[in-house]
Formats: sequence, C-alpha cells, structure tokens
Amino acid sequence: MNPPDIRNFSIVAHVDHGKSTLADRILELLGAMGERDRRDQALDTLELERERGITIKSTPVRLVYHRGDRAYVFNLIDTPGHVDFHYEVSRSLAACEGVLLLIDASQGVEAQTIVNAYLALEHDLTIVPVINKIDLPAADPAAAAQQLEEVLGIPAEEALLASGKTGAGVPELLEAIVDRIPPPGGDPSAPAKALIFDSFYDSYQGVVLLVRLLEGSLSPGDRILLMASGKDFELTRVGVFDPKPVPASGLQAGEVGWIAAGIRDIHDAQVGDTVTLLTRPTQQPFPGFEPAQPVVFSGLYPTDSEDYRRLREALERLKLNDAALVFEPETSLALGFGFRCGFLGLLHAEVVQERLEREFDLDLIATAPVVVYRLLLSDGRELYTQNPADFPSRDRIDLIEEPYIRLQVILPGEYVGPVMQLLQERRGQIRNLQYLGRRVELSYEVPFAEIFYDFHDRLKSLTRGYASMDYTQIGYRPGDLAKVDILVNGELVDALAVIAHQDKAYALGRKIVDKMAEVIPRQLFAVPIQAAIGGKILARATVKPYRKDVLAKCYGGDVTRKKKLLEKQKKGKARMKSIGTVEIPQEAFLAVLSQPD
Repeated sequence: MNPPDIRNFSIVAHVDHGKSTLADRILELLGAMGERDRRDQALDTLELERERGITIKSTPVRLVYHRGDRAYVFNLIDTPGHVDFHYEVSRSLAACEGVLLLIDASQGVEAQTIVNAYLALEHDLTIVPVINKIDLPAADPAAAAQQLEEVLGIPAEEALLASGKTGAGVPELLEAIVDRIPPPGGDPSAPAKALIFDSFYDSYQGVVLLVRLLEGSLSPGDRILLMASGKDFELTRVGVFDPKPVPASGLQAGEVGWIAAGIRDIHDAQVGDTVTLLTRPTQQPFPGFEPAQPVVFSGLYPTDSEDYRRLREALERLKLNDAALVFEPETSLALGFGFRCGFLGLLHAEVVQERLEREFDLDLIATAPVVVYRLLLSDGRELYTQNPADFPSRDRIDLIEEPYIRLQVILPGEYVGPVMQLLQERRGQIRNLQYLGRRVELSYEVPFAEIFYDFHDRLKSLTRGYASMDYTQIGYRPGDLAKVDILVNGELVDALAVIAHQDKAYALGRKIVDKMAEVIPRQLFAVPIQAAIGGKILARATVKPYRKDVLAKCYGGDVTRKKKLLEKQKKGKARMKSIGTVEIPQEAFLAVLSQPD
C-alpha cells in the first residue's frame, strides 16, 4: 500500500462521549463487521471494558475505504477517555497523523476534551472536531461548536455533526478523514524503522509487538534488531488487525500492524523501542516515550502464599499490555509476600486488580492506596517513600512534603457554590474561575491525597452528574503532616501506621482504633488499642476481656469477702496482661488496610 493512500488516526474524547459507538458505525459502514460478528463496543475486547462501558485499552483496526476508483487504508485506534489512561492515549497518538476529537452535543466541552486536544497539538497532529450524539433530545450542537471555538480556538464551522448511535453524518466524516488528515511520511526504500507502541503476550507466538512502521519495510524471515535492548530475532509472522489479528505478507512505511519473532523473555521488548533490520539498521532510532510516573501506590498480595510466583508472572505479562504499571517485591508482617504496585490513578489500580483476578485466576488482597511523600531529613538527605512504616523517627525529619495536583473542574454555573465548599474542605486553593458560556471552569491546587476516595462520587452527587474533572501533577509542597502510629496492648504495629494532616489525624485515628476494637478477638484481659503521634495519644478503644463471675458462689455474707475475691481476680488479670500477647488475625489487618481513609 502506497503511503499517500493511508490515513492513521485515533478517536479521542472525554469519558462517555461516544468513541466506541462511533467506531462501531465506522466498522459497519466499511464492512469490517459481518452480521454474525456484530456487537456493540466491537473494539473493546476485554470483558471488563464491556461490563463497565468504558475503554481501557487502545485498540487498532485496519479498514479499507473506497472513494470512486481509489481505495484508502484507514488505521483507526480507539483510545480510552478516563484520565487514568492518559498514558495509553499519548502512546497511541505517536502512531497517528490526526485525531477525531469527539464532543457530546448535550454536554459540550469537558475537562478531558481539553486535555486530549492539547495532547494532539503536542504531537503536531491534525484535529478533526466532531459534535457527536446529535440525535439526543437535549442535544445543542450549535452551543457545543461555540464552546469548541471559545475554549480550544477551533473554528465552529470546522466541526462535523454526527451520531454514533444512528450513523447520521458518518459518511461525511469518512470523507473528512481522507481530505483533512495528511498521509504518513516515510521512505519505503529506507532502512526499516518501526515504533513499538504496545504489546501483548501470546502463548504460542510469545511477545507480539504492535508497531507503526515509520520507514522501510518488514517481512517474515527478516532478522530484526530491538535497538534499546540490543537483542536480535528472526521475524516469524507479521500482520494487521481486521479487527482481529490476521497475517500479512509484510508491512511497509506508514502502516500499523503487529509482528511476532518468538520473543519469550518479556523484558526484551519495551514499549517505545525501535525495531530495525540487523543487517541494515536505521541510524536514528525513535526517541521513545517518557516513562509513566505512578502517582498512586497499593500493595497486592495473594491470599494463598503459594500463589506468589504466579502473581509475579501475571504482573510481568500484564505490564506488556499496560506500560504504565510498575511493581516491586514487598514483604508485610501482616500479609506476607506480595508486590508494591504503582498506578496512574484509582481507576487504573482497580482495573489492574480485576484483570489480574480474571485473566490469571488469582485471588488477591489489595491494601488501601497511598501517595508518595518526600521527607527532608535533618542530615540534609531527601527520602521518597509511600510506606509509613519506612518513615524515620520524628526527631530525624525536618519537613514532610506531599504531592499536589492542579485540578480542573467544568460544571454548570448553578453548582459552583457547593463544589467550591467541597474543594475548600479538601484543603484546595483556588487559582482561577472562568465562565464558558453557561458552564464554569474551576482551577484549584489540591493535595493529591485529598481527592482519593470519595471526592469524585461527591462531586457527581453535588452536581447531579454534570461535572467533569481532570488533574495534572504540579510537584511537592510542605504540609502539616504527621505519622499516626497504632499500638495494640502497648506494642507498635508498623503495618497499620498512616500519614495524615494534623487537622484530620484525630478523626482518622479514632476510626482505625474503633475498627480494630471490633475485629480483634477478646482475650482474658483488657486489650487497649491506641492511636498516637509520637508520644501523644490521640484516641483509644478497649477490647473488653472475658470475665468470670467470681461472686457467683457468694450468696450473702460479709462484703469484705466479695472485695477479697474481686481483688484476687484483679491481680491475676494484671499478671496475665504483663506476660500475655495479643495475636492479631489477618482479618483485622484487612479491615483497616483495605478500607479507605
């Protein structure tokens, strides 16, 4: 296929603006789905994607579009919309020359719409704006096009009107793809140069690489070189997505497809690496991708310790398919052997855990997510840690800094007051308030730990679902933070230590000790559970002891006899407490570690 007849493009949008539905209509119109294969969300191949109705993985597909006597090849990549999968989108755009930027006709420009538009501009891609869902009763395409011009500076008249549900406007959209999106460059006769933008593991073929051929050509039998690792392999198969992987005779400059070379060691193939020919290598490799920086950390532990090796293998294979995932071994006194995993957000963490359990048949325990703190020590050193158990003693810490984010919220004007109050409760600092027609854009700087658990749910509740949010990291700032220790029967339990702001330390400590008091089994003596900062006790709860009624045999007589029996029992319990130990069951750790703050 000649490069002038190829169009490589992605569909990007905010969550639930109709990317997958529009992709379904394009596939149907171009004959990529027969009657037997027809289904909604055709490019969402994961069971989890279909259940949740969201796109998690970018999925490429090769389509043929005929216009007159000329045939064009469309390489379409359907991308996720949620902010947690931003890295997935950025890698997909590196394989494209243009994007379809979808905007919901009833909701207008949302937070992630803006982010994706700027991301496309960073990659120097052509943007084709599409006002989608024009069939909805609440649709207002004119207002959405006006927002497009006011917020993003894209002329309203350039926007195309379409409906992914009914198929209206899709033929005109296909025409615009040919006319507006430029064909790929690259010399087919130059040395082969292919970018790895994704990969997955196949039991029979080993590691399968998803590539965009920038220059040259690749065919089965070629000896390839992976430039980052320096390893060479013989190509066994190459192919395209139709939308399932199908073999092809070769790939040429400008095409998107897959290659297999019997790569068994998953560490040999890295996303962002450049594939070239061993005998005729390219001189200038692709610069690669910046590594994803995890912002949320959580521990993953197998419920059965014998599954530790299986969990390691599962994480390594999943990392092929999810380049943003990072992990390292970790040992917990409470939970045994596991892995400390880094994610791009809470949804990313949740999706990874579910994929591990479903695709690899594992039963896992996940600890509550935490952020990474920066400690400035009294000896001048810096220490980054997300585990409170690794914190030095207070006298060795000069300053604790926490990560901040710039939070962008777009919402209808009538909900501004309650949302601003919510952000102030989360220690947010307002930076900008801008009116976008009937909608308002709020820009706040907020500690990342404050938006973890129920912030998104509360935001949606306060605005009846009409608010959207996006965030970016802006670095570390000093905070009035403290390590809250948990003591059981006077003994420090490292696994339960947490980091909290001084204003919220008491409430958090109270919640943990009350929870522990519910789940720790009763002993023959009273068990105190305390939350403390340094030597200061913040909260206490007591597990009541089993009691023997030593007065049962007293049916009258002098009161001094009763006092003597009670005093004897009291001394026995004091002696038992001094030599007794409290075994904390795993269920007690899980009740606290797996619960949000």
